[in-house]
Amino acid sequence: MPFLILLLVATIAGSLVFLLGSRYPTPVVGQAPAQAAGEKLGHEAARHPWLSRTLRGRLDPASATGLALTIALVVAIGGGLVLGLLAYLMRTNAQLVSIDKSVGQWQVDHGTHLSTQALQRVTDLASTYAVVIVILVVAVAEFVRIPNKWVPVFLISVVVGEIVLVTTIKQLLDRVRPSFNPAAATLGPSFPSGHSATAAALYAAVALVVARRRPPRTRALIAGAAAAVAVAVACSRVMLGVHWLSDVIAGLAFGWAWFAICAIAFGGRFLSFGAPLKTATDIAASEGRSGSAPAVQP
Repeated sequence: MPFLILLLVATIAGSLVFLLGSRYPTPVVGQAPAQAAGEKLGHEAARHPWLSRTLRGRLDPASATGLALTIALVVAIGGGLVLGLLAYLMRTNAQLVSIDKSVGQWQVDHGTHLSTQALQRVTDLASTYAVVIVILVVAVAEFVRIPNKWVPVFLISVVVGEIVLVTTIKQLLDRVRPSFNPAAATLGPSFPSGHSATAAALYAAVALVVARRRPPRTRALIAGAAAAVAVAVACSRVMLGVHWLSDVIAGLAFGWAWFAICAIAFGGRFLSFGAPLKTATDIAASEGRSGSAPAVQP
C-alpha cells in the first residue's frame, strides 16, 4: 500500500508539471519568440535613453545571466519562505507535529517487507552512488549530443551547493528524526530532508540539460518525469520512517529553489538566455546611431 500511494502521488505531481509545461507559450529558448521579444525591447530602448543604457550593460552573457539571476532569486525566496515557515511551525505548531506523526504512523501500520524494499529502491535514486552515476552519464551523453564544457560544471555545482547548504541548515536546526525506523537514529538531524533536496535539484538540473533543443512536448515530458522522481524520493523518505512529512516538503522546496538559482546563473553559458538582450541592445544601438526610431506596432 505505501508504494502504491507513492506511485500515485508521484504520477500526479509529474502530470501537473507536464500539463504546465505543455501550455508554456515559448518553445525552445533563444528561437523566434525570444528573438521577437528582443526586437520589441530594442525598439523601445531606442526611444528611451535610460533603457538603452541599461541594455548596454547587459552585452555579455555574464551580465545577462546576472540580470536573470534576480528573477531566480524570487523563486529562491519562495523556497526559503517555505523552509522558514516549516522550521518555525515544527517547533511551535501542535497541528503540524500531529500531522507529521499521523503520516509516519500510517506507514508503520501499512508497510510490508516487499513495499519497504521497493521504497528503498526509490530512495536510492538520490543516494551518493546514484548521483555520481547520473552526473557522469548525463555529462558524457550531452557532451556528445550538444558539446558544452559548462554542462558538467553546472550539474556538479547544483548538487554540491545543495548538499553543503542543506547540511548546514540541518546542523543549525537539529531536528530529531522519527523513531519509527531504528536506522533513523544514526542518520543525523532530520530537517530538511537531504535526499528530497538532492532529488529535486539534481533531476531538475538533468531535465534542463537534456531538454535542450528538444520539441516543446518532449521538454514537458522530461520536466514532468524529473518532478515525479523528486516527489517519489520525498515520499519514500517518509514511508521508510526516516523523515517527517514536513522535512521532505522543505527539502523539495529548497532543492528546486537552489536549482533555479544555478539554472539562471549558468543559463547564458549553455542555454542562450542572453540572446534576446543582445538582440535588443544591437537594435537600440543601430536605431540610436540613425537618430530615429521606427514606429512600434501596437
